[in-house]
Amino acid sequence: MLKKERQEFILHQLNLHNKILCADLSNKMGVSDDTIRRDLQELAQQDKLLKVHGGALSKSFHTAFDREMVYHLEDKNIIAQKTAALVQSGMYILTSGGTSILEFAKSLDPNLNATFFTCSLNAAIEFAHHPSIEVVMIGDKVSKDAMLTTGASAVQTIETIQADLCILGINSLDTQFGLSENDWEVVQIKKAMIKASKKTICIGISEKLNSQQKIKVANLDEIDILITELDPSDPTLLPFKHKGLTIY
Repeated sequence: MLKKERQEFILHQLNLHNKILCADLSNKMGVSDDTIRRDLQELAQQDKLLKVHGGALSKSFHTAFDREMVYHLEDKNIIAQKTAALVQSGMYILTSGGTSILEFAKSLDPNLNATFFTCSLNAAIEFAHHPSIEVVMIGDKVSKDAMLTTGASAVQTIETIQADLCILGINSLDTQFGLSENDWEVVQIKKAMIKASKKTICIGISEKLNSQQKIKVANLDEIDILITELDPSDPTLLPFKHKGLTIY
């Protein structure tokens, strides 16, 4: 792989998953860890990513209010509109973070009266802009990588909630491994949110389907609804429909 190809691949993986690890990139591209570290350093110097210990973070994920940097923004707007249509006044709703969740927050009906619980710093701010919903920030240690509060206290707080909906941004989803993540603490938060909710909705661009991360969040039978930018009849979604998910 030429350097330009490697760096394009790195940036694409960041756009999809927000966080990447040197070891994973090394395995996927068949190059040394040192080569990956040099590529990450060069891309960081070009202000294209945030280099952290063991990998890198997406700048768009950490500067979420700069919408020009959001990957596939138009598709995420479609997803946001579909998701917002499922929310009704009086609901208690748990949400994760991510740019799809932020677009969803922007799409909510101004007249909606509902209560949103979130561990996401950026999502809490966006929900707080809404004129008539209640926002509860679930507190604990802040994960700088994920921009979420994580930890035992956050999980215990989530366990006391009886939510109508859990709305999770997708990192990776496939029909075999289910919903997966690359951050252990984020996984614990999402697991608790699913358990505390009557219904779970996964939202994200279709490019994240048929991919896996290292840590499982949930099997497909723990997910009720899948929302992407695609038409529900798109062949890409049929395997998920056959597994029992409702597709929007």
